[in-house]
Amino acid sequence: MNYIKVIKNGIIDENPTFVLLLGMCPTLATTSSAINGMSMGLATAFVLICSNMVIAAIKNLVPDQVRIPAYIVVIASFVTILQMCIQAFLPDLYKSLGLFIPLIVVNCIVLGRAESYASKNGVIASGFDGIGSGLGFTIALTMLGFVRELLGTGRVFGFSLIPENYGALIFVLAPGAFIVLGYLIAIVNKLTNK
Repeated sequence: MNYIKVIKNGIIDENPTFVLLLGMCPTLATTSSAINGMSMGLATAFVLICSNMVIAAIKNLVPDQVRIPAYIVVIASFVTILQMCIQAFLPDLYKSLGLFIPLIVVNCIVLGRAESYASKNGVIASGFDGIGSGLGFTIALTMLGFVRELLGTGRVFGFSLIPENYGALIFVLAPGAFIVLGYLIAIVNKLTNK
């Protein structure tokens, strides 16, 4: 199996945010800054990789009647571990992301990859699928947060790039998330000729 192709698929061909339009709740809600977008993307990537590998390992042990609830329990276990680690070691990030960390459990990206890929492939391939989808999601959220923070405050990752009085507050607020996401999707579609 070509693992590079599996990773490329998650980043470009089936990017969860720009192509499949999955996980819009955390995409729009947590990307008011580049660091928040990147952190949420990395948190989701961790859960994707770990849950994909475990689900691939137990797929033959789980009866079809309880497949989805079993997957949710696996995903919830990794989200709980992640939430406790972030709360213990990165309290400022935990305050910033807040409610959206436990909501990774019901993120359709995670369950979708478990159902469409991990339940049909081996452990290693499923891990690489998690890496690809996780990186695609992280890149998308970081780009969205980068553009919103730059246009809204003139700062990115704590560095001032534009004088603050030139920023447009709308980009840091909810409408700005929709505007920037729409333009980024259009740019991605143009670059990939879709």
